[in-house]
Formats: sequence, structure tokens, C-alpha cells
Amino acid sequence: MSRGTFKLDPLELPQEQPAKVAKVLDHPAPRATRFIVTIYGDVVAPRGGTLWMGTLISVCAVHGISESLVRTAVSRLVGGGQLEGDRIGRKSYYRLTEASSRDFARVGQLFYDPPSAPQGWYVAIGHRPDSAGWARLGSQAAIAPARADIDRPEGALMRADTYSGLQDLRAFAADSWPVSEAAKAYRAFIERFDVLSDTVAELPGQLALALRLQAIHQYRQAVLSDPRLPIDALPSDWPGQDAARLFARLYLQLAPQSDAQIARSFADARGVLMAETDQTKARLKSLSKTATA
Repeated sequence: MSRGTFKLDPLELPQEQPAKVAKVLDHPAPRATRFIVTIYGDVVAPRGGTLWMGTLISVCAVHGISESLVRTAVSRLVGGGQLEGDRIGRKSYYRLTEASSRDFARVGQLFYDPPSAPQGWYVAIGHRPDSAGWARLGSQAAIAPARADIDRPEGALMRADTYSGLQDLRAFAADSWPVSEAAKAYRAFIERFDVLSDTVAELPGQLALALRLQAIHQYRQAVLSDPRLPIDALPSDWPGQDAARLFARLYLQLAPQSDAQIARSFADARGVLMAETDQTKARLKSLSKTATA
């Protein structure tokens, strides 16, 4: 089998909530390349950026991803400039490149320390930017949410606020950005993981980490599909905030067992990885704010 479902063995399913946990895990195996990115982003990046290939193979096997798929995915990530490898004796270690470390930090902030919703809009006049986040306003203008990460083109650029016509604005936003796709992804995350609320505090370490990685992986896909528009442009039943609070609560509940499991079973060339670092502590502090927002 090259790509299958989640493997419960050798995980010990808790007797108190077996149906709920099993429901969350009863999904096809994730795509190897994307899931490896999830592992590096959550576990490896804040702990030095390097991981032994043997650890990666073992972790992915629990999630139904075969060794051959792991090796193929790692080769692709190396070819794409995201990872680079070292061989020490008979063991191979792969670390984040300098460029991918910066990218991981930028993307990770979106779900570990999410920024506030943008206030207002940028309007470019006389040209139509082709960079991400911009939508056309006829042939000679474009509009984008006023966020710090939006590329601002040269030429006439203005700031705008919404004063009226919210229904028209929401209709335009739905036609111009993937609002419905992001909402669907957020709702799918909530539907899958909401059953775990208040039931994960005492799970075994390997199972806690597996659930955390699954939650991060699915939530990450939802966040990356989110156009991050001003609140006025979003539907009144927008699920993004509920998904963010659920993700934060689950992460915080799973963190103690997950981080202890990392310190037992994840290794780089120097030995096992640390359970906590300044970066992981900062993530928990930020997520605590999101969980109660």
C-alpha cells in the first residue's frame, strides 16, 4: 500500500471517547508533500529546522503515508528549494533552507498568531496589479484588502473605506475572491474536529501528536485559501473566527502530550528535539489569546 488511511496501531485509542477520536482519524491519508510541510512547520521549524529521515518516515507511516512516498516527497521539496540534506554515516537529515525558514515563519503566523482583519482597502488607479490579493475594478483600476503583506504597485494608490452598500460589497467579494471556498474549508475543519472539544486533555502522547498534526494540516489548508478580507466584505455567517477559536483550543489542549512525545521520538543529528523552545512558548501564548477572543 502506498497511500492509505490512518493507522491506529500502535496508537492506543482511549476507552473514554473511542468513537469521537476514531471519527476524526477516519480519513484518507494526506498528500505526502503537503503533510511533510505541515510537520516541518509545526514541529521542526521552531526546534532548529532539521529532522532525521527515519523520524519523518515513522511519523508519516502512522498517517498512512508509505516510505516510498515520503522519500519522493522529500526529493521534490529539495528540488523546490525548501529542504536541503546532509548525510552523516548511514543516516540522512533534512533541514529547512534559509528561504523556506522565512516562508514558514510568515505562513505560520497566520494560524499561530493571526493578525487582525484588515481595515479598509487599497485602490490602484491607472493600472491593474497582477499580484495576489488584487481584484479588478474595470479596465483601469483594482482593489485589494489593506494588509501589510499586500504588494502595493507603483503609481496612483488610494485608501478606501466602506460606507454603505454592504450587500453589493459582499456580492462583489464573492465574485472576486475565493470566499465560498474558504468558508467551505473552515466549515469542514469545524465539522471534523469540533467533536473533540473538551475530550483530548489526557490522550496518550503519540495519539495527541497525531491529532494535532491532522488538525494543523486541515486548518492550514483552510487558512491558506482565505482571502483575508475586511469583515464588511464577508458573509454574516462567516465561519473563520469560530474555526480559529476551535483550532487554538485544540492545539492548547494537545500541546503538553504532543510536545512530550516530540521530545521522546523526534531526532536531528544532535539527538532528540526539545519539548519546548522560546518559539513554541510564544505560539502557545498567542493561541491562548485567540482561544478566548
